[in-house]
Amino acid sequence: MVNYIWLFMMVSGVVAGAVQGELDLVTRAALKGAKEGVAVCIGLISILVFWLGMMRIAQEAGLLDRLARLLGPLARFLFPDVPKDHPAMGYILSNMSANLFGLGNAATPMGLKAMEELQKLNTDKKTATPAMCTLLALNTSGLTLVPTTIIGIRMEYGSANPTEIIGTTIFATFCSTLVAILLDRWFRSRTAFRE
Repeated sequence: MVNYIWLFMMVSGVVAGAVQGELDLVTRAALKGAKEGVAVCIGLISILVFWLGMMRIAQEAGLLDRLARLLGPLARFLFPDVPKDHPAMGYILSNMSANLFGLGNAATPMGLKAMEELQKLNTDKKTATPAMCTLLALNTSGLTLVPTTIIGIRMEYGSANPTEIIGTTIFATFCSTLVAILLDRWFRSRTAFRE
């Protein structure tokens, strides 16, 4: 569906430019957007490489294992139907840890692997399990302690203080995660009540 939306926006832009006789502006805007996109990506690569390196150091030092042990009881509370030693739980904990550090790009593959493992536990392959819905809600709300990607974008565009958003980001993502958990629990209780 998103592909169709992007296609509609691109085609409508070209048609509007052609109707107004300003097709050269459309071409210049497309080239400028592509140039800025590449510049932002290169700037973000350095930030992501730095933080992925820091995560690798933290993993080698055992900090991620400690964080996983710390998050373990919370994960077992949020995912009661996933066995403690199932591979999905490891991917879920890795996904949560990466999101805490604002590494959405690193969290995505772990989230996808967690969904694959959760699908193996699913008896009805055409319907998402409550654990899958919980993971999606948590991943979307994404409690973030260090918003590395946003800091990288702010640095790329010359912000005077790119880290000033950390406090508000923690507050906003805490609120969104709390709402996601509360809604998840509410929908789970409604489903259990109906059954």
